[in-house]
Amino acid sequence: MLIGALLRVPAQAIHRHIIRELNRAGFDELRLPHIAVLQFPGPDGVSPGALAERAGMSKQAMNQLLRSLEALGYIVRCDAPDEGRMRIVRFTKRGRAAYAKIHDILRDIEHEWSAELGSKHFAQLKQLLFRVWQSSLIR
Repeated sequence: MLIGALLRVPAQAIHRHIIRELNRAGFDELRLPHIAVLQFPGPDGVSPGALAERAGMSKQAMNQLLRSLEALGYIVRCDAPDEGRMRIVRFTKRGRAAYAKIHDILRDIEHEWSAELGSKHFAQLKQLLFRVWQSSLIR
């Protein structure tokens, strides 16, 4: 099996785990598609267009997710300071709490993976994935 397919499986499993744990923590209205907005580095201070590009989706699809998160009380969209008509996304208090919980969940996942792989192998894997992530930002 190709590496791309193999890497997609843990990414999807992590996303499902995040949503399941967020729901258990009281953020019960969040669903898997919301991960496109809530993924690292988060939407706070970012334009909807940039979020769409980051998530690899259309602006229309991203705006639908943003409307949903706005209606649920996780984000607000407001004018960007000194940017004319440009809009940016800001977390509400509830949104910041959910985003902080995501970090806690990911920290727990990292501890599990480190225990499973051994700390040296986990550090090597993390370093390799970080380099891949960095190079994708450059292109």
